[in-house]
Amino acid sequence: MRSMQTTIIDAHCHLDFTKFNRDRDEAIQRARNAGVVEMINSGIDHKTNLSTLALAEQYDFIHPALGLSPLVVSHYGDEVARNILTQLEENAHRAIAIGEAGMDYFHHKDEKEHEHQREVFRKVVDIAESTDLPLVIHGRDAEADALQMVQDLDRVIFHCYGGSLDTMQEITDAGYYISISTLVCFSEHHQSLVKNLPLDRMLIETDSPYLSPRKGRNEPAYMIDSVSTIARLRHMEETEVADITRKNTYRAFGL
Repeated sequence: MRSMQTTIIDAHCHLDFTKFNRDRDEAIQRARNAGVVEMINSGIDHKTNLSTLALAEQYDFIHPALGLSPLVVSHYGDEVARNILTQLEENAHRAIAIGEAGMDYFHHKDEKEHEHQREVFRKVVDIAESTDLPLVIHGRDAEADALQMVQDLDRVIFHCYGGSLDTMQEITDAGYYISISTLVCFSEHHQSLVKNLPLDRMLIETDSPYLSPRKGRNEPAYMIDSVSTIARLRHMEETEVADITRKNTYRAFGL
């Protein structure tokens, strides 16, 4: 596997998930060998928030974000959500960000459930504001609603963005960040987003173990595929893409 000449950051991954149980250390080493020298690992519920913190304690180049996925909110209900909200408040000082959290209108079509997700997300936004931590948004088919709800925050990252060009423009005009996943390697829509995204607002991520640009499971080492694709689309050098997105990630997360 070839190595980049500069450092890459995977701005969003889930290395603590069970799909990495058989070779987690090896996957992390493959990432480092490929030039992906830092990773931001995101929790989505009580269990993965704990495993995210544990992973960050083991590896000083893995940074923890603590989240509450809207899919967890809708599937497990309010009591579970309340427990996770308490967990976020109590452990925010150990994290670099709050999230992923937000709304998911793709998997849940009912407006009543949309409002339920928004109600819980408002509480997550309050935690991000009170702790002065950046907020990582999961906003599938709900990007515009999410943007309206975070206007008072200074630092916001729209993780795995797949929304419209118009909403992307509104997000970047607000000074927030768009994180482009490895979908850019094979999705025409995501390639269109990259062509129009201001470079100073761009982060890159795998969302591994999901969204692999290769066969099977995704992993942080495959960030090099995104860097190569983005460089081609933007008529840039790969090292320039890696350098710009790394600096953007430092700025977005306060690293």
